[in-house]
Amino acid sequence: MKKLLSLTLAASVLALAGCSTGATTAPAASSAPAASSAASSAPAASSAASSAPSADASQPAAGAGGLVGIAMPTKSSARWIADGENLVKSLKAMGYTTDLQYAEDDIPAQVSQVENMITKGAKVLVIAAIDGTTLTDVLQKAADKGIKVVAYDRLIRNSKNVDFYAAFDNFAVGVAQAGSIVDTLDLKNKKGPFNVELFAGSPDDNNATFFFNGAMSILQPFIDSGVLVVQSGQTKFSDVATLRWDGTLAQARMENILASKYTAKRVDAVLAPYDGISRGIIAALKAVSYYSADKPGPVVTGQDAELPSVKSILAGEQTSTVFKDTRKLAAQVAKMLDQLLKGQTVEVNDTKTYENGVKVVPSYLLPVVSVTKDTVTKELVDTGYYTADQLK
Repeated sequence: MKKLLSLTLAASVLALAGCSTGATTAPAASSAPAASSAASSAPAASSAASSAPSADASQPAAGAGGLVGIAMPTKSSARWIADGENLVKSLKAMGYTTDLQYAEDDIPAQVSQVENMITKGAKVLVIAAIDGTTLTDVLQKAADKGIKVVAYDRLIRNSKNVDFYAAFDNFAVGVAQAGSIVDTLDLKNKKGPFNVELFAGSPDDNNATFFFNGAMSILQPFIDSGVLVVQSGQTKFSDVATLRWDGTLAQARMENILASKYTAKRVDAVLAPYDGISRGIIAALKAVSYYSADKPGPVVTGQDAELPSVKSILAGEQTSTVFKDTRKLAAQVAKMLDQLLKGQTVEVNDTKTYENGVKVVPSYLLPVVSVTKDTVTKELVDTGYYTADQLK
């Protein structure tokens, strides 16, 4: 149920300090995914994106509403480039000055960038953390200067100085990925057994466990009943996590599993949490001739609707991806920042789920969409995220 959290700039720290605390199962977000080692093309809505942010995006823009510091993790994924540019566009339209920085998955670099934003006099910080556990000290510096903080897509952990969190519904991402496996294999009507292997995201990304737990909430009953069998025996998050969402690491692990467990068996499905990981898995499968005219490949899931993976879906390789329209996330965050800086009511729709080790962070969660070959045009082209020419 949608809830409104009324916070003014003068009262926000006191109000948030009263949030409950408790342990979380998430040791590790967008990012969530989108931290792949291989870049992909930007969506049509951000056609100016390239391997480096545009001049407007990377330099402070003229605006009368105050400075907003935006710290993004990397430009190695087109998704983050689009996030940054969309945020800058929305905030500039509202009259704010922006300072957008990318740290290229270098944690000390991101800390330094945030410190510089504090020195420049930012009124609020938007941070998509590389490692959500490493910003406690720098966020205290921000709080000492009265600077508010919004965690973007990835929850910042172990700090009381996180005022809001905005992301997609991370648990629902995993549910959608598992649903793709259930639907494609028709697990509700077929007894199997079907062989499945599990992959998860980076252990330093808080979102990764939400994705995995969402997926396992659907898959675990089928594993328990024997309809799904994990031949590798690797079913714990710690066993299947992929550091930094690295597709190369995922490919190596999949190759090892295939060589040790599937010489006389066939894998029917692979839970992959992110498109970059999916591509690594598919490369491993192709190396042992899983894709041929008489032998279609297994179900392989994904996330972020990266262009190479959308093309892979159209080619009949990857089965599905979870689409998170980052244009909508950027617009929502810009709206929240505007409300916050103007002392207005800041709109959130979740005040219970995202406990960061110190407090429950008031959150706004956006819905996600599962995309298959049959729905690529409807969800990605008709909405203007990609052009038809980009998918050729």
